Parts: sequence; structure tokens; C-alpha cells
Amino acid sequence: MRIVLDTNVLISGLISRGSAPAELIEVWHSNRFTLITSREQLLELRRVLNYPKIKKYIRPDQAKTLMDTIVSAAYLVPDILPDVNVSTDPDDNLIIATAIAGNAHLLVSGDKSHLISLSEVQGIPICAPRNALRMIRKD
Repeated sequence: MRIVLDTNVLISGLISRGSAPAELIEVWHSNRFTLITSREQLLELRRVLNYPKIKKYIRPDQAKTLMDTIVSAAYLVPDILPDVNVSTDPDDNLIIATAIAGNAHLLVSGDKSHLISLSEVQGIPICAPRNALRMIRKD
């Protein structure tokens, strides 16, 4: 299964031990799915990890480990992402484009108002972390 984890899921997974986002990261580490990402998402993740309000909760070594692991173990989509404009949030369009370019089976987000409310884009289901865990466990 090929899955895109929205940046907010990756951040939440570091902040909230035992949460559904943290479990998703653990499941990925145990090779239960292929994490799909893009250079653009990695830039966004790096930017968000440097926000002062985020740095209060995530140690620099945790942030570095996450980035290093994603860079070395995730599938990085080609540099050119499709032009997507289905969300009012440009960062969400970037995540959707990453899912499309990576032929993802699932896009996982904590963003109820912009992404989860879409429910699917181009045949790619969009769901919350808990629902994603249920789907992965069924496979």
C-alpha cells in the first residue's frame, strides 16, 4: 500500500506519543506501507519543524531523525508535480499533487476542513489517521 501522510500527521506523530499519527509512523517503520513524499513536502516539513511553537514540543534530534528517515526510506515522487487546485489551501494542493504523482492508495490527514472533507481526489481516498490504521490492518 502506498500512502501519503500529510505534514500535520508527521508532526503530530512526533508530538503525541501513542496517538494514531504516532502509530502510523511506527507502522511505516515496520514496512507495512510505502510512504510517498515529494521534495516540496520535505521543504514544507522542514519549514514547519522550525516554527517556534513546534520547536517547543519536538527536540532537534527528533526532527533530524524524522527528516533523515523519510529521505532515506520514503518513495520520493518525480520533481514535477501535477497542477492541482481543489483546496483553498495551497499546502493541501501540494499534498494532493504528491499523492497523485506517487500513485498513492491513500492520503492521510488531520485537516478536517480542507482535506478530509474532500473524502477523495482522483480516486485516492482521504481519511483521518485512525481510519487509515483500520485500513492498513485489514490488508
